[in-house]
Amino acid sequence: MGQLLSTSSSRRSHLLPSSASNAPLGKTEADILLSDSSSELSHPFPTEKNNDNATNTQTPTLLPLLKKAKGHYYYPVSGPKILDACGGAGVACLGHGKSNKSVIKAITTQLSTVQYASYAHFRVDPVLQLEKFLCESTDGKMGKMYLMSSGSEAVEAALKFALEYHAWNGQPERVNIISRSHSYHGTTIGSLSASGHTTRRQPFTSVLNRTNFHHLPPCNPYRSPLPAEEYLSSLLTSLESLITTLSPSTIAALILEPIVGAALGCVPPLPGYLSGIKSFCHTHGILLIYDEVMCGMGRTATSPSHHLHAYQSFPEPDISPDMMTIAKSFSASYLPASALLISTPLSNFLTSHNKVFTHGHTNQSHPVVASACLAVQGTIQSRNLLSNVAAQGGLLLHLLQKQLSQHPNVGDIRGRGLFVGIEFIADKTTKQPFERELDIAGRVHKTALKNWQVLVYASQGCADDQGRGDVIMVMPAYDVTAKEIREMVRRIAGAVREVFDS
Repeated sequence: MGQLLSTSSSRRSHLLPSSASNAPLGKTEADILLSDSSSELSHPFPTEKNNDNATNTQTPTLLPLLKKAKGHYYYPVSGPKILDACGGAGVACLGHGKSNKSVIKAITTQLSTVQYASYAHFRVDPVLQLEKFLCESTDGKMGKMYLMSSGSEAVEAALKFALEYHAWNGQPERVNIISRSHSYHGTTIGSLSASGHTTRRQPFTSVLNRTNFHHLPPCNPYRSPLPAEEYLSSLLTSLESLITTLSPSTIAALILEPIVGAALGCVPPLPGYLSGIKSFCHTHGILLIYDEVMCGMGRTATSPSHHLHAYQSFPEPDISPDMMTIAKSFSASYLPASALLISTPLSNFLTSHNKVFTHGHTNQSHPVVASACLAVQGTIQSRNLLSNVAAQGGLLLHLLQKQLSQHPNVGDIRGRGLFVGIEFIADKTTKQPFERELDIAGRVHKTALKNWQVLVYASQGCADDQGRGDVIMVMPAYDVTAKEIREMVRRIAGAVREVFDS
């Protein structure tokens, strides 16, 4: 293995709802249902057509039943081991198993000290330490942390904070939220209202808020026919026009992913885009929220500075947000964890005006979760893993482009750090996407898993509002080696070629 850079007898039956066969296509790896027979899990993505063409139903594919996970491999009960090239949804940033003993020790030690204390009644040292660490990681731009359990919770909290902040400031009429199409911010009604991903919204459109949530075009250079400078100008003009239409005094916040994850597939913005967005927001008193749930906490490190946060990887001066949400690689999913960070000015406002955010969860500021996050981040720092992310991420992008960029059905290979997307197209010249019913991303996912024993993240909907556009994402653990990167690329390229050759 290559070296890192220095530094039963009873069975439970679960029935699928009858409406499952009519569920919209374009689902992603996050949509899980329980199977109807064994202890294995099934999943509406990928799916396979039923042989009965009259009913045109879909039969969920049974997922492998795992025996264990160790290092960068999953070990099913039966069959060969599976190379993990995506960490779920870019979550398992330290790999799997007992190798990270310091994290496990931190969790068990905290369990035996204070396993729970309500945030409303007590302060606990791990939470205070974690808040200090996170604020310092932003060079003091962030001043307060709200610790939660999932990215959706953190986004929901950010939206609510924006509304309450403006009410405190005597501007309760600021009730509009700006987001972008082809975006995904969470599963709750509020965070899904902010999302612009068509197929994730579709089952719930009747209850989503379409009055106060407004969507801009995303920054997706691959899909624009315009030169970069002209395209950037058109995007900022669209924002200016929307602000004017809504009236600046009615807008509470703008939320975006600095590097778009599942909705587009690892798409970085054009230079000048984030600074342009921030300029408009601050001119009009609109709070800027960065959703770094997927792209943050070291996932997109690319430079010698090796900053934790995605927005810090861009050379533009002071593009820090007013609020930021983090999750996934925050705790490496040793425990469910997320956080909302608010800027130092906002934190100071709370103190000076004696205000308390009207928001809380039962397990908010959980001491064991805080201990897990501290240990994970400590491991990343002590092992100098952000240097490895930068180096292996560069190698990953280079090798994927070398192997697949000339393939007639590979349109774009993009990303930063260990956050790389491969978009598939029907025509390389016109960039025409495949029809979503063909489920190209799902086919690549299934072929990679079954025939090449490598796990990648698959999604649809990156090309248009009809759910078309197939992409797979490669997001290995931060301690991946060059040898493992080369093996991942070999298997992924093999799976892609097999799907299109067949």
